[in-house]
Amino acid sequence: MVIPEKLIVLDSFAADQGQLSWRELEELGTLRLYERSSSREILERVQGATAVFTNKAPLTDAILEQVPTLRYIGILATGTNQVDLASAARRGIAVTNVAGYSTPSVAQCVFAYVLHFFNGIADHGREVKQGAWARSQDFCFFTQTMTECAGKTLVIVGLGHIGQSVARIAQSFGMRTLAVEIPGREEFEKESCNIENCPRLPLAEALAQADVISLHCPLTELTQKLVDSSFLSHCQAHAILINTARGGLVDEGALLQALNENRLRAAALDVLSQEPPAQDDPLIAHPRILVTPHMAWGTEEVRKRLISEISENYAAFLRGEHRNRVEGSSAD
Repeated sequence: MVIPEKLIVLDSFAADQGQLSWRELEELGTLRLYERSSSREILERVQGATAVFTNKAPLTDAILEQVPTLRYIGILATGTNQVDLASAARRGIAVTNVAGYSTPSVAQCVFAYVLHFFNGIADHGREVKQGAWARSQDFCFFTQTMTECAGKTLVIVGLGHIGQSVARIAQSFGMRTLAVEIPGREEFEKESCNIENCPRLPLAEALAQADVISLHCPLTELTQKLVDSSFLSHCQAHAILINTARGGLVDEGALLQALNENRLRAAALDVLSQEPPAQDDPLIAHPRILVTPHMAWGTEEVRKRLISEISENYAAFLRGEHRNRVEGSSAD
């Protein structure tokens, strides 16, 4: 008798929103979905599992050592910081992630933020609904000074898949694109970049020319609080900062200070250092910060693609293949 694989998804809701099917994964074993798992619940839920899938639920060494049946961890994301990779490798547990699945969605959202600040469409629409146009003496009115994308400079911090997609969109709008070298990623980005007319400059030199700065680099020890007081001191006062990568890339106190001292025009943050944030988080209340709830990645197409990709990763593992295997995890 063949014992079916026991598959556990620890935090399914972010991907499926209670609506999408996990049929492809269900065909590979006995599947149990948990919409969310607190730190206290994880160990009990993964007992006896052969494969565990997680988005943000942490799988620490203390947990992994108590699950001897576990052979596979599937990360429902690109980032791997929620899994102790060294512990998984020691225990012969394979780990996979999904790279590039959200590229179109995130790049699209970056330009939603750019157009939000440059055109103020929501503000104009709200004023019309409140009767401002009907009361106007003119055939048009403006709630802000609007700005063309064409001719402006976009500095991309991290020229991986998403950064390159953002660069292509920016160039289609007639924007000038610049890249900067990221600590610990210099050689990788030089080898992987396929974007023309996107020269790589020293950080300070690029920031001094930026109208928009968009963050797309991974969060590592070298990039933790990359956007600090020194980083911001090189920015122009009219520049806009966009972060759709990781909240830890930004020193949030330094960002608030720069905005309050009018050394930066505005910021759009889809990620914060604490998620969900505290009710009284000053970033949310600030009039020149647009905060969205880590939603840039989450179009329906992307979420369907994510479920399909993690299912195929696991099917490949069962076939003995190394599809999307995370470096440093078990190769067996």
